[in-house]
Amino acid sequence: MKKYRVGVIGHTGRGNYGHGVDTVWAQFPEQCEVVAVADADEAGLGEAVKRLSNAERKVAPKPYADYRRMLDEAKPEIVAIGPRWLDQHRDMVLAAAERGMHMYMEKPMCRTPAEADEMAAACEKHDVKLALAHQTRYSPRLQAIHDLIAAGELGTLLELRGRGKEDPTRGGGEDLWVLGSHVMNLIHHFGGNPTWCFARVEEGGKPVAKSNVKAGNEGIGPLAGDSVNAMYGLESGAIATFGSRRGSGGGKGRFALQIYGSKGIVEILTGHLPSVQFLADPAWSPGRSGAAWVTVSSAGIGKPEPLAEGGLDGGNVLAIKDLLAAIEQDRQPECSVYEGRVTVEMICAVFESHRTGGPVNFPLKTRENPLSLL
Repeated sequence: MKKYRVGVIGHTGRGNYGHGVDTVWAQFPEQCEVVAVADADEAGLGEAVKRLSNAERKVAPKPYADYRRMLDEAKPEIVAIGPRWLDQHRDMVLAAAERGMHMYMEKPMCRTPAEADEMAAACEKHDVKLALAHQTRYSPRLQAIHDLIAAGELGTLLELRGRGKEDPTRGGGEDLWVLGSHVMNLIHHFGGNPTWCFARVEEGGKPVAKSNVKAGNEGIGPLAGDSVNAMYGLESGAIATFGSRRGSGGGKGRFALQIYGSKGIVEILTGHLPSVQFLADPAWSPGRSGAAWVTVSSAGIGKPEPLAEGGLDGGNVLAIKDLLAAIEQDRQPECSVYEGRVTVEMICAVFESHRTGGPVNFPLKTRENPLSLL
């Protein structure tokens, strides 16, 4: 495998560098070298240079205030797009794709299906790979769940239920975007493509109206709602739901995805080695059946976990391994630009269904933020 030149894009004060999207490359000294970093914030750029320098080799990435200039002059082959703020993602992806550069980017992917369309088209036109930092998608415990389902332990897939963190500040519409993107991505992964969505968004117990819409945090775009309730039809034949009510999380909350089958339930959280639990109970009621939840490791149901928990860095390492393999094998990454587009569309479908007052079908006809059309 060749050694890739990596350019890092951050923006201190506007999404920074995501969750370790800038530093993960140090775990691949034989395959990747960070040659440049861009940050419009001067102080943040200086700190990034220090953080990404290789003291042992006495090598430091070249600093740039303008990421486009960095792309043109440093000519990286892979670009790490770190900012969490969504309003920058579309432009950064198009700039890298047009220069033939592969990408690893913080989630969520972008603000609207229209932006996702542009990003997918650019990646296709210039034959580049885009991998998203939905870290759970790279976890080996997902394969253990697939093995469990394939073995018939879950029975017929019936429902997938997800909720956000429902904290006092982000619960509702912002929760749907920031944490719900993880859940939507997992719903798509296990349940298949969404076919329709029916949803309602409320503020203070009343349906969201134009007067409730404001600019969302972190460059999300038009946003509203302290309560979200959505239902999806999936191509697998199962139904999926997502809910979030501001301030109802209660500490650790219910942030997870539960997969309900005719023979039992699987619950999965998020992360490098997320908690996965299996309940072999067709009634879905351990209080009645006496059934107990059993831990699922990457080795299988009730087996000890042979791998060490790596946290956010461990999730990024798995993602970069997959991206490098995808580049070498000329295939899509596990969580690709197409996966990201479906996630964004599932989120926007909630607001579009609320706006139109009924179910909406996929692909969405409305490609802009539906709240801008209220």
